[in-house]
Amino acid sequence: MTDDAPRRRLSERERHEQRLAQRDDRPAAAARAVPPWAAAPWPAEPPGRAIALIDWIGTAVFVVAAVVAAAVLGGIRFVAVGVSLGLFAVGCFAFLWAYAIAIQRSRDDEIGIGGLYFLAGPTAPRVVRRSMNTALALQTVVALVTASVRPFTTLAFGILVPMFGLGLNGLWAARHGRFGPRVVRDRSPAAPTDRPE
Repeated sequence: MTDDAPRRRLSERERHEQRLAQRDDRPAAAARAVPPWAAAPWPAEPPGRAIALIDWIGTAVFVVAAVVAAAVLGGIRFVAVGVSLGLFAVGCFAFLWAYAIAIQRSRDDEIGIGGLYFLAGPTAPRVVRRSMNTALALQTVVALVTASVRPFTTLAFGILVPMFGLGLNGLWAARHGRFGPRVVRDRSPAAPTDRPE
């Protein structure tokens, strides 16, 4: 009984050391698991600058119109409504355009919604992902804040504006994003098994 206790303690210590070693190897294993298409470096000048620029111009116009309308609540609020509806229309068009391109690309690429409309994962370079998602977040925050500061007014139309950011995110990803190759799953029927008579 007494001889077994040190042996049991030693084996528990060994198991603990093995778990620590496996945990230390996890980042290296994850790094080795990155596919080549995701590890390839982006060019110094990422593509799609025009889309990102349009995103920020629309965001800036909306922020100015919404903040001024919330502060004054005069005739400028109708300008804010026009800006909101215009950006919403552009966003819907870009969203559907991106979806159409993604359908074409999905014949060869494995495209997910997170990568397409939120630039998640290796879909976009970090600078593009940060820039465009920041614009989307700013649109959402300004829309919610201005609509809540002036409830039951035309500023509620600002809630539609984040569709602009989502649509342009999708357009950037559909045109320039990187996605992994499509995984073709074998859907052939199983071969019949011989049954004993």
